[in-house]
Amino acid sequence: MAPRRPPAAIPTPSGRILGIDEAGRGSLVGPLVVGGFLMEADRIPELETLGVRDSKRLTPARREAIFAELPRIGRPLTVSLGPKAVDRAVSGGHLNELELAAFARLIRTHRPDMAYADACDPVAERFGRRLRAASGHDGRVHARHKADRDLLVVGAASIVAKVHRDRAIARLRERWGENLGSGYPSDERTVEFVRATLAVGGPPPSWLRRSWATMERVNPSRPARPLEAFAP
Repeated sequence: MAPRRPPAAIPTPSGRILGIDEAGRGSLVGPLVVGGFLMEADRIPELETLGVRDSKRLTPARREAIFAELPRIGRPLTVSLGPKAVDRAVSGGHLNELELAAFARLIRTHRPDMAYADACDPVAERFGRRLRAASGHDGRVHARHKADRDLLVVGAASIVAKVHRDRAIARLRERWGENLGSGYPSDERTVEFVRATLAVGGPPPSWLRRSWATMERVNPSRPARPLEAFAP
């Protein structure tokens, strides 16, 4: 087996830069949120001072505290993709394309000098090529795996995405009760809540995604596609 190639070097940022990441890709409940963070490259050290890192490595309270400070450094941006949009994409095997379009939308709208994205495709170089084509930004768009861990501007974007996603789920819990849980299929409270909701009958609620494989466990009469099926 040929040795795995190291990721391509990321060019030194300059000018206005944009980081992009997402939160909620594998959830059963609520939106998939694409987050962006637009800033001047020479202010990156301020992100480090603030404690920015991959949102998964921060507590909810710490994410909220950092999120509150981000607007003094740059501009938080979001694109929210609701359950119906996610279901349509998943049903056609086009989830990566849905995310790609949202990433490209941020780039086209805000025209940074350079953009950095956390790749959702198993092949980061392929995702980068497709994102450059979709955004029309040629060589100024760079994608890699674990960019939220390795690049501060993408870490900031991951915080933006996660905070907006968490707030959306909190609003659902306010309406439907705390037993709705985190919205993820790894959360047994969420699974039991969805099962109980479907058992009542009637149309499925608008906040529910019906396309994940977990739905077969929750509601065996409804076929679903596994999340792993969405690599192009």
